[in-house]
Amino acid sequence: MSTPLSRSRTRRRAAVATTSLAVVASSTLLALSGGQGSWAAPAEDCTEAFPVAEVAQGDAVTGLTVSDGTDPEGFSGEVIGVLDDGIAPGLDMVLARLSSPEIDRVGGIWQGMSGSPVYAADGRLIGAVAYGLSYGSSPVAGITPFEEMDDYLGDAGAPVRVGVDGRTARAVAAGSSVSAAQAEQGLTRLPMPVSISGVSARRLAAVQDRAGDHAYLGDGAVVSGARVARGGAAAVAADGDDLVAGGNLAAAVYYGDVDAVGVGTVTSVCGDRVVGFGHPFSFAGDTSLSLHPAEALYIQEDSLGAPFKVAGAGAPVGTVTDDRLAGITSTFGPLPASATITSSVAYDGRSRTGSTEVNLDEATAETTLYGVLANHDRVLDGVTGGTELQTVEITGTDGAGEAFAVTYADRYTAQDDITFGALFDVADTVYSLSRLDGVDLDSVTVDSDVTDDTSVSRISRVERKVGGRWTKLGRRTQVAAGDTLTLRVTVTSSDGSATTKRLSLAVPRSAAGDPAFLSVGGGDRLYTRPGRTLEKALAGLEDQVRNDQVAASISTYERRQKVVAQAVSEPGDEVVRGGSGYSLRITRR
Repeated sequence: MSTPLSRSRTRRRAAVATTSLAVVASSTLLALSGGQGSWAAPAEDCTEAFPVAEVAQGDAVTGLTVSDGTDPEGFSGEVIGVLDDGIAPGLDMVLARLSSPEIDRVGGIWQGMSGSPVYAADGRLIGAVAYGLSYGSSPVAGITPFEEMDDYLGDAGAPVRVGVDGRTARAVAAGSSVSAAQAEQGLTRLPMPVSISGVSARRLAAVQDRAGDHAYLGDGAVVSGARVARGGAAAVAADGDDLVAGGNLAAAVYYGDVDAVGVGTVTSVCGDRVVGFGHPFSFAGDTSLSLHPAEALYIQEDSLGAPFKVAGAGAPVGTVTDDRLAGITSTFGPLPASATITSSVAYDGRSRTGSTEVNLDEATAETTLYGVLANHDRVLDGVTGGTELQTVEITGTDGAGEAFAVTYADRYTAQDDITFGALFDVADTVYSLSRLDGVDLDSVTVDSDVTDDTSVSRISRVERKVGGRWTKLGRRTQVAAGDTLTLRVTVTSSDGSATTKRLSLAVPRSAAGDPAFLSVGGGDRLYTRPGRTLEKALAGLEDQVRNDQVAASISTYERRQKVVAQAVSEPGDEVVRGGSGYSLRITRR
C-alpha cells in the first residue's frame, strides 16, 4: 500500500541562535570536510533529536559517513518530504536527496551506509540513512527518525518494502535520473553487507551445494546470503575510538578464524551506548552480538548491481544488546558470553590451530562447520583426497547449570575432498546438542590428523563358528535362545590385504520365537539418531560405532524393531564399508 507524502508538516522551529554545542560541532565538521561547504557536525555524546514533526520539504540537511578508512566525511542534501507511517504504524520515514563526491561517484547511497547520521541546520539529529529505492542505486535515501532510535527502538514488524504514491514518486524523481515510475516501486532497507571471511567464495558455494537437510545451513541458517570478505575481526587498525557518529560500525555473529559480520554506520554515541544502522540486523529483539569498530577499504560502485562498502572489522569492544525495527543499540565494555570453536589440523608435516568465538547459541553449528573448513583449507592448501582421524571434545552446561563434557573420535576417507568427507558430522552433532532444552555449549574442539591415504576396507566374508568349525553364514540362519553367536568377519583392504574381526553376540532367552534379523556391517554405513535428552545424546556419542569399526546386531520384530544384542570390533586403521543382512530364526533350547 502506498504511503502519501505528508502535507501537514508545519515549521515549529524558533528562529533562535544555535546552541554552543552545535557551534562546536559545526567547526569540527569543517575540519573534517576540508572546509568545503557547510557540512554537518559529527555527533557529540547524546546529540539531541530533531522532531520529525518539524521536518519540512526543502530543508537543507548534512550528514556523516565513511567511504575510506575510519574518519567520517560529510555529505549534504535536501528533504523531499516525510512519509507518514512509512516504516511502521506510528513510525514515519524522512525522504532526502543526498550528495557528496563519493555518493555522486558510485551512483547513489550504498550498502553499509545504514546508520549514517543526518542533521538539521541547527545541529540536531534528524535520523539515520537506512532505506534506498527498490528500483536500484539512487541518491534518494529513506531516513529512520532518531527520536525513535533514541528510545531504544520499536517492536513492530520490520517492513521489507515501503510503498510511495504518485505524488511522492514525482517529488523523488524531480531533478534526478530516476523516473516517477521507477520511484513508485518504493523503497527497501539498504541490504546489510553481512560477510563471511576466512572461507573462499568457491568453498562457501560448495557448502551450500551440500547443505541438504542440514537445517543450520538452509532456511534456518543464522547467516545466509553473505558475501565473502577480506580479513577478519582484529585484522584492521580500527579501535573503539573510531566508534563515533558517522563512523563504521560492525556487529558480529561470530569472529576469529572465520567471521560473520554486518557492517553499517554509527548514528550517535551517548555515554557507553552506541546506536546505529537505522534498521534491524536480523530483527532479533534482545540479542547478544559483539560490537566492533571497522575500517572501510572502498565503496564498490553500482556496476555490480548496487554500491556497497568493503570493510574489515576490528577487535570487539562491547555487546550489541538490542536488534530492533529502528536499528541496533550496543554497550561499550563487557563482551557477550560466547562459545569457543577450536580447530587443530595436522597434515604432511604442517599443523595449525585456530579458534572462533560465536555469540549466538543458534549459530554454534554453523560456526563449527565454517571454522573446521577454514582451517582445513589453510593447512591442506588444496582439495585432496585422504583419510582423517578426527577427535572431538564438546563442553557445556545442562538445564540445571551442571557442567558436562564428552569426547569421541571417528575416521573418514574421501577419494576427492577429505575436508568435506569429514566436515558435516561434527557440525550436525553440535546442532543436535545445541537444540536440547537448557543446554548451553561452552566449547567445541576438533583435532584432525589427515593423511593422503585413501585406502578403505570392505567386508568380504562373514562366518559363524559351529562345533569348533567356521562356516559361511547363510541368508537364513538358526540360533538357540541363550546361546552365543560367534562371528568371524573378513575385511579386505584396497591393496588386497585381509584382516579378520571376531564378534560375539549373546542371544537373549526372551527373544525365542520372535522374527529376527542379523545385520553385519562397517561403521561407515551406520547412522546414529541423536538422543532427545542430554543424557541419551552424550551416551550415544560415547558409544557410537566408528567408521573404522565392524558392528553386528540382532533385531527382533514381534511388535517393533528392537535391537536385542550388539557387538562392535576395536577400531582399525581404515574405514570399513559394506555389509550384509541375514534372516535369523531364534529357537528354544
